[in-house]
Amino acid sequence: MLLRRMLIMLGVVALVVLALAAYKGFSIYQQVQKFSVPPPAISVDAERAVEQPWQSRLPAIGSLKAFQGVDLTVEVGGTVRDVLFRSGEQVTQNQPLIQMDNDVERANLATAEAALGLARVEFERGRSLVNRQSISKSEFDRLSAELQQANASVAQLNALLAKKRILAPFAGTIGIRQVDVGDYLSSGTIIATLQDVSKLYVDFFLPEQAVPKLAVDERIRLSVAAYPGEQFEGAIVAINPKVEDATRNVQVRAILENQDARLLPGMFANLEVLLPGETQHVVVPETAITYTLYGNSVYVIEEKQGEDQQPIKDDKGQPQLVVERRFVETGERRDGLVVVLKGLKAGEQVVTAGQLKLDNGAHVAIAEDSASANSQPDVE
Repeated sequence: MLLRRMLIMLGVVALVVLALAAYKGFSIYQQVQKFSVPPPAISVDAERAVEQPWQSRLPAIGSLKAFQGVDLTVEVGGTVRDVLFRSGEQVTQNQPLIQMDNDVERANLATAEAALGLARVEFERGRSLVNRQSISKSEFDRLSAELQQANASVAQLNALLAKKRILAPFAGTIGIRQVDVGDYLSSGTIIATLQDVSKLYVDFFLPEQAVPKLAVDERIRLSVAAYPGEQFEGAIVAINPKVEDATRNVQVRAILENQDARLLPGMFANLEVLLPGETQHVVVPETAITYTLYGNSVYVIEEKQGEDQQPIKDDKGQPQLVVERRFVETGERRDGLVVVLKGLKAGEQVVTAGQLKLDNGAHVAIAEDSASANSQPDVE
């Protein structure tokens, strides 16, 4: 009886062990089946590399300056008698701006003119007398010197009177006046600013490596914060013949027309020097480039091939796509595009979004929006 019970117990234990082994084996089988199924394709955006004309440009930042601009000042002291301009108006060359009190100078001029008249009369009388040898030659020379001195005094007072009347040195826009009638102005006092803004200079700096590429009359294109989205064009008029010791940069000056006086001196400008000539370059969207310490790279999308060098297709009959990480040499970047100098050919398809999920050889699928955009014909 005891033996029979032991055999039954051993049989039950064996059945339990077999059941557990079968369950474990089935679980392992499921795990193996799960890992043997290929992972789903990673959805990415993609665009094709294209070859197009590319004009090289030199970016810089600069400051706008008036074609002519001065702060108007007085040379001699005096009291303002009349202000002959309105703030912000357009003035012409030699237009009177300020009249200072000149009564004392006029009185002095009248005295000097009277002395000049007397000196002229005495000189004429002396000339007739010296011809008759009635006076000595030295006396006649003294009369001649007095006449010259009287002429110089009148010219000096006329010049002083002219400085009491401030004229515009050139045509332009005058700024906000800084003086009023009755103000006493000492020498050097600023009246207002005068700016000729019909044309503007833009001064900027470029590194010394750019000097061989620069030339007078090369075109520039600039933009300012006051008019977002608008661009203004000008031309280089001068290149400084000296490189700055501290920065190793060279100063460049360009000029541009300022229609309607929209641009003002002192504005900050972002600009580009448009270098002559265009060359064909392969370009891709800037988002396609992965920048690392080891170099710049792109993920190129290719069809997966089998051992017979034929494309492997999925269950929908479409070729399976994989990515290859390829290191490239990049050039200029502009307007969301970057030039690829080496490592990529025109027509190759590159990933533009989703690179963080990828590794070399990863299975990918192009997003529908990206695929439809790539299928559209190029528009010239």
